[in-house]
Amino acid sequence: MEKQIDNIWIGQKDLTRDEEFMKTANAEFAEEQVSYADMTSNLSGNRRDFLKFLGFGLGAATVAAGCDIPVKRAIPYVVKPDQIVPGVANYYASTFVNGGDYCPILVKTREGRPIKIEGNDLSSITGGGTSARAQASVLSLYDTNRFTGPKLKDGTGWKDSNWAEVDKIVTTTLESSKNIRVVTNTIMSPTAKRALAEFTAKYPAAKVVTYDNVSASALLDANQRNFGARVVPSYMFDKAEVIVSFNADFLGTWISPVEYAAAYAKTRKISDITKAKMSRHIQVENHMSLTGSNADNRILVRPSEQGVAIAHLYNTIAGGSAATTGLNDKAKKALSKVAEELKAAQGKSIVVSASTNVNEQLMVNAINNALGNYGTTIDMANHSYQRQGNDAELKMLVDEIKAGAVDMIIFNNANPVYDSPYGKTLSESLSKVRNKVSFAPSNDETTDLCDVVAPSHHYLESWGDVEAKKGQLTLIQPTISPLFNTRQYELSLLVWAKSAGVDMTKEQPYYEYLKESWKTNYFGSQSEFGSFQGFWDNSVHDGILSIAGGNAPSYAAAEIGNDITKPSSAELEISYFETVQMGNGQYSGNPWLMEMADPITRTVWGNYLAVPVNFDGIRTMVGFKDLVDGELVELTIGDKKVTLPVIQQFGQMPGTVSLALGYGRTLAGNTGTNVGVNVNDCLTVGANGPAYYNTSVTVSDGMGKEKDFSCVQYHHTIGVRGIDKDSGKEINADEAALVFFDYFTGAKGFQGALTERSVIYTSNVKELKNSVEHLQERRKHAQHLNAQQIYKGFDHLYTLGHHWGMHVDLNACIGCGACTVACMSENNVPVVGKHEVSIHHEMTWLRIDRYYYGNVENPNTIYQPMMCQHCDNAPCENVCPVNATNHSAEGLNQMAYNRCIGTRYCANNCPYKVRRFNWLDYTKADIWPANQPRLQQEAVPFMADNLTRMVLNPDVTVRSRGVIEKCSFCVQRLQEGKLTAKTEGRALTDRDVRTACQTSCPTGAITFGDMNDKKGDLTAKLESPLNYIALEEINVRSSVTYTMKVNNRDKALDA
Repeated sequence: MEKQIDNIWIGQKDLTRDEEFMKTANAEFAEEQVSYADMTSNLSGNRRDFLKFLGFGLGAATVAAGCDIPVKRAIPYVVKPDQIVPGVANYYASTFVNGGDYCPILVKTREGRPIKIEGNDLSSITGGGTSARAQASVLSLYDTNRFTGPKLKDGTGWKDSNWAEVDKIVTTTLESSKNIRVVTNTIMSPTAKRALAEFTAKYPAAKVVTYDNVSASALLDANQRNFGARVVPSYMFDKAEVIVSFNADFLGTWISPVEYAAAYAKTRKISDITKAKMSRHIQVENHMSLTGSNADNRILVRPSEQGVAIAHLYNTIAGGSAATTGLNDKAKKALSKVAEELKAAQGKSIVVSASTNVNEQLMVNAINNALGNYGTTIDMANHSYQRQGNDAELKMLVDEIKAGAVDMIIFNNANPVYDSPYGKTLSESLSKVRNKVSFAPSNDETTDLCDVVAPSHHYLESWGDVEAKKGQLTLIQPTISPLFNTRQYELSLLVWAKSAGVDMTKEQPYYEYLKESWKTNYFGSQSEFGSFQGFWDNSVHDGILSIAGGNAPSYAAAEIGNDITKPSSAELEISYFETVQMGNGQYSGNPWLMEMADPITRTVWGNYLAVPVNFDGIRTMVGFKDLVDGELVELTIGDKKVTLPVIQQFGQMPGTVSLALGYGRTLAGNTGTNVGVNVNDCLTVGANGPAYYNTSVTVSDGMGKEKDFSCVQYHHTIGVRGIDKDSGKEINADEAALVFFDYFTGAKGFQGALTERSVIYTSNVKELKNSVEHLQERRKHAQHLNAQQIYKGFDHLYTLGHHWGMHVDLNACIGCGACTVACMSENNVPVVGKHEVSIHHEMTWLRIDRYYYGNVENPNTIYQPMMCQHCDNAPCENVCPVNATNHSAEGLNQMAYNRCIGTRYCANNCPYKVRRFNWLDYTKADIWPANQPRLQQEAVPFMADNLTRMVLNPDVTVRSRGVIEKCSFCVQRLQEGKLTAKTEGRALTDRDVRTACQTSCPTGAITFGDMNDKKGDLTAKLESPLNYIALEEINVRSSVTYTMKVNNRDKALDA
């Protein structure tokens, strides 16, 4: 028996009996010493402790009671008239916006507290989808690091001030300044721009400098030259049959990912296998991006080869003569075939690029023009304003500051000291500016160098508008009164400009200013409403306004220069990229996003250096320089040296490594400070702007292990193919690496150990018919085995009433992670921190498993959302000694938290490993300080502060230490739907209930409903022959169905 136990393993460290890992594992059950101060006899038995024990702090309850929604102005999306009813949620249409990030939303409030973000289905841009960033934005409202009011610099710290004092100081300085600069990220608000215009009119010495923390300036400059408009086109991915992307992560971070993902998924779903058709997506890159992981084919080029790769396609399609020397032969051959495919799809293709070189973007425009894409798949009439940065103006500003030519500078939602390539120069030169003002809501690297802080509202406390695309307007409305003594930056600008359009005697001056702006600019553009008040009320209620757009500008050829990215002869290159959760550091202070696993690397709480990995032809996956996951190396980029851990990355091009931006912040609150390493100061700046790669880079050999290697997935492949050294045949390389015997005997795992399990099914669209037949045979075999078992189940009972289930379309899931954050927000899922994750104590109810399959050097990827499967023959229920987990009559696997005694038998017996145990008091639900872990050694543990606890959903129990928790299919939403249907005197339908993961998904990959409702959306999905149940052969009778993953890979491009 002991020998059998020793042969059980869950990851490489366990398999190889890593000394440090085994030491940690053996210490997992160490007894905790309870101090005298923790004894109940020494606890004050006051009401605050009692309420905190119940899960909600008294202070938070008091604050919440005093947080009135500005009911006078805000009109809820669903409930009218606007009123707060205890226990009943109100929904308000608003817009999440942060620089270029944009998402029309509905904000759910309870008792005056915003607690959840949903997508606004009325939006023609996002269609009701959301992102992880939008979902997590509600938590930032309750950030304890926010400034509580205006501040003045006092030595190295801050002292409290008031608005009258700040206004006097700023206006006095403005009036005496000869050179004023306002530095901002992209602003999409027409009314905010009007306020800025009033400010610059009052102070003619003022100039607005706009930059994006990840540059898109070259794209804008190229469009200015070709179309006379410095804008981003509307890319209609749903109309494209062939998509080619040069390093543009359009499903993850590039321009408008929520919009693009929704359109992209429409051409990836398969509704009829007899007429199966799917777009082909080719990604040209060196590192595995989120978009690249969803591509059918990836063409690998080094970062310095991007320019000549674009040039080769340009020459082939548009008849250009650009130099292509240095492009690797394999990429050149593949791109020539891609050109043929693009020519065959005239007017039905899209070519995009994230290049920061204007000439390369001009070539991309010329390619699209030659293919006839403008006016079909690319729309210049309804263009996007989601990127407006100008790199040339930022460089000019830095030069001015260095020369001491700027008297006053105002920073709005911008942190160039951290996120621009000029950060070091700015930090050294800003002292030359006489007065520096920041609108930042909390301290950051740039604000810390300022003299005055005039903190702006959180967007959930604000009025505003957004025009993300021409003619597509959305409103921002407050869902809670300001928690602190803050003021909208627009109002501050108007006050300092002494605007005649602002009446400060009004209750909400900027609201009146915004309303007047809409009356002047938009009321006359519609004919539906005769009165402005009716028009305004409807606009606030829906949150959306569409007005007629203009005509598209015509393409005009522009001279393309020879200055493009030149291939390097360096042995190693490094590329930098933006992640969906961190951006370029603007979300570092959000614990939900910090704990969200990176979709590709599956790591949390830090950036890991991605290194190439390959199969040794025997039984081992070998990393660059024999490096293994979590091993520390010294990374040298130019003159900078940093020590950081590595992660073996499938699909990483040999001769390259890659690293995420957005980490290494020095002032990002309790959560984001000193997490990971910063490489923004390693960006090189050329004539066209920053280059997101370096060729002067070296990586040392391993230097030991990271103390807390925080990765949430330890097996990364299912069926990656490689050549066996002994036989010369292609085999499943990952299966050869599975060893069920003594690791040192040299034995290989057997072929089929992974691929013959019903975890993942894959197919190429051209082979779909045979693949479906194979799938059906496998399912019949599993069902035959299950029918032979003694346990007959209670399936006949579940045909009565409701039987809830879920369908996940793996062809639509792109792995963006919006659902995982939505689940945390809806269900009070705790954040545990890096150390706890490193010892497998993460608490996520919904995870997205990422698997690679196919070519081991350049594989395809599949994302599989995995939550409790609500099995009708659940193995967890049978082993619980206290019946804490049981089955409902509607097919739900339920948890009674107050009955659970924490044996964890259920978690051990779960084949899907989706049950989580509260090893500590992660949600700070009890009163024992020793149980409350800290994320970053903060003074007050995260979630222990009453302000932070305001984000908790009162409909979901806050779990305490020692109990199991897991996905409940959002049972609280089920109950809410039942009550609504009962109130309206009708039967409940599955469309009345949508889970948090379903509503957040930008691609519609998740469908929840009643499997007994024959007219429901879920039933229609369940009829697809592509469907399967994960691990169907073990007869647990899961209520979650997945679809076979289908790709459109062209094997000719691999040659």
